[in-house]
Amino acid sequence: MFITSPDLAHEPGIRHAFFTREGGVSGGIYASLNGGLGSNDDQSHIAENRGRMAQHMGVERDQLVSVHQVHSPDVAVVTGPWPAERPKADAMVTIAHGVALGVSTADCGPILFADSEAGVIGAAHAGWKGAFTGVIGATVTEMEKLGARRERIIAVLGPTISAAAYEVGPEFIERFKGENATFSRFFHASERPAHAMFDLPAFIAHRAQEAGIGRFYDLGLCTYGDEARFYSYRRTTHRQEADYGRLISAIALG
Repeated sequence: MFITSPDLAHEPGIRHAFFTREGGVSGGIYASLNGGLGSNDDQSHIAENRGRMAQHMGVERDQLVSVHQVHSPDVAVVTGPWPAERPKADAMVTIAHGVALGVSTADCGPILFADSEAGVIGAAHAGWKGAFTGVIGATVTEMEKLGARRERIIAVLGPTISAAAYEVGPEFIERFKGENATFSRFFHASERPAHAMFDLPAFIAHRAQEAGIGRFYDLGLCTYGDEARFYSYRRTTHRQEADYGRLISAIALG
């Protein structure tokens, strides 16, 4: 049902989980632990799945908090469940107990952050656009405002599409190289002319290093290649399926 990082598991006062697609009530293409509020799955199934995740995280069933993700560098500060609709953002930070921060992914990078000494946690959804525009650094900055120190922060990257499965076109490549010529190291030759395989996990690791994070770990799990455990937007696209489920990665204090 979930995967944990041994490095993050050793942090005192921190609970976390990278939930897989196993252990829920959804069926069909959503089978079975779909936590995606934006998917077209039965909303009662999504609610039950998220309730099970919340219980595992040690919070009340309605205390798993998520944002409306838009591939931005924006970060929301969480004090409890949203009183109205979810804000548009791609990361969250908190010092509040009794809530779990949950980001949803299906190839993009889920990153969980913690400064256990300060009691500050964060969670970010880092696709190529969010990583490119600065969501990782922005998350660290917001954690600092709550009392964290970036050199104490541990961050873990969960299941993410790997370079072996992430082919991109020439415009994508040029956008990165136009920003910084050294970014060419994140691309490797593909079989199609003018295309390349993009190493999103390596790029996320680079951004984490730029942000001055004390310790960064990558679980090294590919969403595309492990259908039994993970949803994948790209796999769904290749199969021309109508929709896809979303994985939840969550962190909480306590």
